[in-house]
Amino acid sequence: MSTLAFLSSGSQPADAGANGPQDSDDRLLDAYSRAVTKAVERVSPSVVAIEVKKAAGENSGRQTARGRGEERAGAGSGFIVTPDGFALTNSHVVHGASEVRAMLTDGRRLAARLVGDDPDTDLAVVRIDARDLAPVELGDSDALRPGQVAIALGCPLGFQFTVTTGVISALGRSLRAQNGRMMDAIIQTDAALNPGNSGGPLVNTRGEVIGVNTATILSAQGLAFAVPVNTAREVAAHLINHGRIRRSFVGFGGQTVPLVRQVVRYYQLPQESGVLVIAVEPGSPAEAAGLAEGDIIIRAGQHAATSVEAIQRVLTQETIGVSMPLVVLRGTELVTLTAVPAERAA
Repeated sequence: MSTLAFLSSGSQPADAGANGPQDSDDRLLDAYSRAVTKAVERVSPSVVAIEVKKAAGENSGRQTARGRGEERAGAGSGFIVTPDGFALTNSHVVHGASEVRAMLTDGRRLAARLVGDDPDTDLAVVRIDARDLAPVELGDSDALRPGQVAIALGCPLGFQFTVTTGVISALGRSLRAQNGRMMDAIIQTDAALNPGNSGGPLVNTRGEVIGVNTATILSAQGLAFAVPVNTAREVAAHLINHGRIRRSFVGFGGQTVPLVRQVVRYYQLPQESGVLVIAVEPGSPAEAAGLAEGDIIIRAGQHAATSVEAIQRVLTQETIGVSMPLVVLRGTELVTLTAVPAERAA
């Protein structure tokens, strides 16, 4: 057989598909679309639009003035976490609300009440006046990786039940809440968010909630943020059971960072990451303990400080006023400090 005959025989690699690489790309896009569609179908019955009325001057996800001295109407999003009507949203959506209503995907507009909110994490729980609702499935935000597909659902700018997609851009970000407190361990995503998305779920392709959409940088593109679902799970449990959270604090801003491998081996540390101190609040227990910017916290109390979230879990009401050893890496030396967490004011 001549070379010309061989080249014109139409032979292709077995995995090239009928149309070569283009066909393979089409199949990948179809698989992506199917994954997103299935996730949306699974979660959308649990998404609610939150409508609130607040006294003039209160903040909300979206506000429209109704007249001087009158109440303002605001809007946000949320999602149902229990069949008997408990739903998660953002604190800044419902904080100070005089009236709360929830609109379900089936068109019902139901009365709701604020159970409790936590401005420090920008999370809140409302109770919808209905039963036999469809709750979401909560995932594991500790298992997230940059580049993972992220799907945001919500009700932005009055448009009901909108879907946007993107990826997890970064983990362990710090973001200042509207009350001025620093929120740590925040998820950064490029899934588009707009006013009114606040409080809606950020989900993975399995339809599991991995975060609560909380903020976007209006002057930038592709910079949106969500509270990790593991934080939301713990905060929601306290709010449902007690209506508020008593929380201790040490008074520093931190970021999860990997530890140098040589340091891990030299000190035989049981972890690969720690918490870098990037700011210390004046007059705080952290300052009194001698914590300094640049320190890397390795251990807090009896728990390995593998992430900001790990330290936040330690700072419960049980640790208020109780001495807590902090093992920090300062340069190349391990130093043990003693902090006495104080109760954070409501």
